[in-house]
Amino acid sequence: MLPPFVDASWLADHPEAVLADVRSSAADPHEGARRYAAGHLPGAVFVDLDRWLAAPPSPAEGRHPLPDPEVFAEGMRRAGIGDDTLVVAYDDEANAYAARLVWMLRVTGHRATLLDGGITGWTGPLTTTVPEPRPAAFTARPWPADELAGIDDLEGTLLLDARPAGRFRGEGETLDVRAGHVPGAVNVPCRENVGRDGFLLPDDDLRARFAVVDGPWVSSCGSGVTACQNLLVAEHLGLPKGRLWPGSWSQWAATDRPAELG
Repeated sequence: MLPPFVDASWLADHPEAVLADVRSSAADPHEGARRYAAGHLPGAVFVDLDRWLAAPPSPAEGRHPLPDPEVFAEGMRRAGIGDDTLVVAYDDEANAYAARLVWMLRVTGHRATLLDGGITGWTGPLTTTVPEPRPAAFTARPWPADELAGIDDLEGTLLLDARPAGRFRGEGETLDVRAGHVPGAVNVPCRENVGRDGFLLPDDDLRARFAVVDGPWVSSCGSGVTACQNLLVAEHLGLPKGRLWPGSWSQWAATDRPAELG
């Protein structure tokens, strides 16, 4: 079975893989495309998170709801990703954004994995040449209900929040209408699953970070994007499977449900 993370040597042995650059920014939806244009891995296609990996934001559903399966399928077709394509995705922020694409592909039965280290760990040359992918046949498939959790599915379930510690505590909130976190949630900042070099921490260190996971759990963040990285790290470690809460804090914050600070 394809692991959720691979290294550059594995990639070199799989030249058939389609590289997907999923760089993005919560502050500026156009920043990822600018970074891609400035330099990307040779042959990589750019996948726009806000256009193809999320539906329009709303208070009821959060900032990055899952898109309609047909919208996702169209984005994959345009990127040259078909039903049988092997996809290796990366970004420049601990694979916190690229994980959304990989999770979406894996839960719908496609072969996808993250390049450990992302672009920051890539030692080869970058290019500004933009490939012209041949449109591929990608079948739209519904999001599997057993991989998802909703706002009313959280009671009595372990909730891991992947946001940075400051936002979890309620400090400096600029993205959502309220600060804080869901009462009882546990903070496991996904960007801290990697070291300063951008590569995953040793497995023993990761297991210590996820020590609280001993049964069913739900992964959240600000809007269901970076939460996917925690899900893939847990899969890498062989831990009990978690579910994604797509609405995450942005959905909860738009209600009058209680919030915790600190």
